[in-house]
Amino acid sequence: MIYNSLDCNYKSIIGAVNENEELTISVKGEFDSLSLLVRKDGSTTPRVLPMVKDGAYFRVTFTMPSGLYFYMFSLGDGKYIGKNSQFCGVITRCPEEFQLTFYDKNYSVPSWLNGGIIYQIFPDRFCRAIKEKQADDNKILRDDWGGIPIFKPDKKGEILNNDFFGGDFKGIISKLDYLSSLGVTAIYLNPIFKAYSNHRYDTGNYMEIDPLLGTEEDFKQLISSADIKGIKIILDGVFNHTGDDSIYFNKKGNYPSLGAYQSKNSPYYSWFKFIDYPHVYESWWGIKTLPATDKTNTDYINYISGKDGVIEHYTKMGIGGWRLDVVDELPSAFVKEIRKASKGINKQSIIIGEVWENASNKVSYGERREYFQGKELDSVMNYPLKNAIIDFVKYHDADKLVYTIREQVDNYPKEVLHSLMNILSTHDTYRLLSAVADVNVNGKTKNELANMLLESDELNKAVNLLKVSSLLQYTLCGVPTIYYGDEVGMQGYTDPLNRRCFPWGAENLDVLDWYKKIGNIRKEYSCFKQGDISIIYYCDGVIIFKRKDDCSELLVAINLSNSDILLEYEGQLIDLLSNLIYKDLIELGSNSFMILKNVINVD
Repeated sequence: MIYNSLDCNYKSIIGAVNENEELTISVKGEFDSLSLLVRKDGSTTPRVLPMVKDGAYFRVTFTMPSGLYFYMFSLGDGKYIGKNSQFCGVITRCPEEFQLTFYDKNYSVPSWLNGGIIYQIFPDRFCRAIKEKQADDNKILRDDWGGIPIFKPDKKGEILNNDFFGGDFKGIISKLDYLSSLGVTAIYLNPIFKAYSNHRYDTGNYMEIDPLLGTEEDFKQLISSADIKGIKIILDGVFNHTGDDSIYFNKKGNYPSLGAYQSKNSPYYSWFKFIDYPHVYESWWGIKTLPATDKTNTDYINYISGKDGVIEHYTKMGIGGWRLDVVDELPSAFVKEIRKASKGINKQSIIIGEVWENASNKVSYGERREYFQGKELDSVMNYPLKNAIIDFVKYHDADKLVYTIREQVDNYPKEVLHSLMNILSTHDTYRLLSAVADVNVNGKTKNELANMLLESDELNKAVNLLKVSSLLQYTLCGVPTIYYGDEVGMQGYTDPLNRRCFPWGAENLDVLDWYKKIGNIRKEYSCFKQGDISIIYYCDGVIIFKRKDDCSELLVAINLSNSDILLEYEGQLIDLLSNLIYKDLIELGSNSFMILKNVINVD
């Protein structure tokens, strides 16, 4: 091996580096000379660092100011050492650069999330405690908990999302013991602010709790009751747009305020961008009910992140942090102000962004984002890992899964890596059980999908793949996030079919027992908190990796191939999933998986 960016023998600090720390890079080989070429993002001229011969290695020690960099090695004569798909060095004339981030010396990520479990709740659909409710005339309050959400457009062709099942804060409070039994340490709530729709991404008033969920006092009770259980509340910050039916825009005239749509004299007029006043305006993805805000407007920024603003108002209540909706559509300056406001109230407040790609080098609207350089985010929703896990369990694509794991280890600060929000399904995607099922839904209408449930054989196969998916989710780096109901086998395809009511009293107990089991294992072993990860072996449908810290060392072995695999070792070995004890040899059969202790050697 010439070089491996994931091996501390070659790169003294794995992943991103604090700008205060010296980094030593070593390359093994017999060369006449060797230089490290480090190029700052946006520059075409690299910094040339000659490497010094040291036995079998060439080495160089250096540091850099915070920023995103790319590097490779020059041998002269037009030859270079670049990156291959295993993040190792390869001699070539057309090198792919390695990535390297130096982050701000003061950057730190709250550690309270490490080793925990997040539970995502779509508030209207989790649990209803208050039976008697009143709704506005334009909202449909349903009494058939568990019914299919309305998904068909009205006579005007609009999908209103105005049917409510009545989930509320008191309902969540009543289920905190249940969440504790799953090992949950944080609840991520989809929007709770007053809004017209049931998803509440069309904010009506940031400073008012939606009355169908309860009062502000009810919300404070949720925070305090959850805190007693060791559970923090994370709110959904939707600041890229508001609703057209809001105190700020007031297109429908339902608020007493003078909205931007009604008059240019409105105090909120400058918050929006009108093309042909008042009917033509910028909106989120062209959805007219979601007028886009001007994220560079000083008044709007202050309203959200200034003194007595939205961030301060709710952070002072004691929430654990914020998940920022479509954060890549928010200017960096705005994200920095949000972080500053939240951390100013509580340094342990966590800021998680909705990013669907590699967040360490994300380019959005022509701007390279500095999410993990110290002044923006602490974590992101881990969509790349979600996609890689599902492709592994469905199509046996181990290459994609291993590449994604290695890429995140190599690119992210270690604190970020262990705080990543590891999702497998959300309110925006198919539910996990439906996503892994061997069912072709291409060409199906939403009406057909609404009535599709897995048959017995399909269900059993899907449950097995759900277990493999969640096993990976719980044992890889990051914090597993359960989308409410996945842990009891809920099914659902496109929105809003993935947002049905939690089936209290009709849970799949086999799936629920599984989630409790892996939750207990995750809680017991500290290597899942901030432990290192090593890929031991992988091929189609097979992955074996190790998690290790100073106190524990575990091997996760998954075989979805059609062939058995033999694990050889010395001594005794325990599978934590079955509690079976093995000696010297384990036959890892087809479609089987284990969490093993005290493995010495794997062949």
